[in-house]
Amino acid sequence: MSDQFKRNILITGGAGFIGSHLVRHMVTKYPDYRIINFDKLTYAGNLENLRDIEHLPNYQFVRGDITDLNQLREVFNTYAVDGVMHCAAESHVDRSISDPLIFVHTNVMGTASMLQAAKESWKENMSDKRFLHISTDEVYGSLGEEGLFEETTAYDPRSPYSASKAGSDHLVMAFGHTYNLPVVVSNCSNNYGPYQFPEKLIPLFIRNVLTGKPLPVYGKGENVRDWLFVGDHVMALDLVFHKGASGETYNIGGHNEWKNLDLVHLMCDLVDQKTGKAQGTSRNLITYVKDRAGHDLRYAIDAGKIQRELGWVPSLTFEEGLSKTIDWYLNNEEWLEHVTSGAYLQYYEDQYQNR
Repeated sequence: MSDQFKRNILITGGAGFIGSHLVRHMVTKYPDYRIINFDKLTYAGNLENLRDIEHLPNYQFVRGDITDLNQLREVFNTYAVDGVMHCAAESHVDRSISDPLIFVHTNVMGTASMLQAAKESWKENMSDKRFLHISTDEVYGSLGEEGLFEETTAYDPRSPYSASKAGSDHLVMAFGHTYNLPVVVSNCSNNYGPYQFPEKLIPLFIRNVLTGKPLPVYGKGENVRDWLFVGDHVMALDLVFHKGASGETYNIGGHNEWKNLDLVHLMCDLVDQKTGKAQGTSRNLITYVKDRAGHDLRYAIDAGKIQRELGWVPSLTFEEGLSKTIDWYLNNEEWLEHVTSGAYLQYYEDQYQNR
């Protein structure tokens, strides 16, 4: 089955936000690669994100669960998988505070199952294989007003989400050291862009501005995040997968630190400008709410290593990326309605179950 393709790359979580951008990038850039999109299609997985490439001959969708080791073994065997780009994860901090056990199950046990399937499949020849684990800067904990997260920064996770990702990072490196599995880890800052599930800050607030709903800002809005456009992120992942050194970690950041309140002000003003409202109208929707439990003050990444070693730098400023993102959501309000209503799940049934 694999003879016609140069490589067979398994992308987990490929119907999610980052995953769908990564799948599209890999499918279109590498027509001689077979890209297998493996996704459970939970609330954040949406095959409508990939309608524009689902007909291409080098794209294959498989519905599955990364915690199901037997199914993973079958996929590795069926498609002769020789590369993994592991995106699948529970990823929202607020959800992890409400239900920590599902985060441990998916992010820790799911990653362990992925590693075990790869180890078993590749045990005869590791030389041309690669397992890229896509993680987060939140594993490093919280920064004060100064300093940056480096690849050597000690882990200090502060939420069930970041702790589960830290555990998965450690498992990846342990499999590399113990079994010589050719692994590499990336830790990225906050992503934003088209197709992001609207529980995250930027798409949630765009939707609320459009519908006149309150914009809930935690505390005083002083928490600082480094924002990375998802298109820049997937280009970095492409480089790390192909050219990163095995056993290494690469931090991927946007060089865009913003206080939450400043970000919300900018977003409100851009939406007002693009929709013809009087400047400052949407700022009136800002509502301050009780701060999140264990809310980290500041994240900021030093992305110097990936720049020096692989030549990657972000292509967009935050203002450019945010403007493009707002334009996309303004032009795709139907997508927003579908994904928030759950109607997109019918698309899977129509496309894949009812044939």
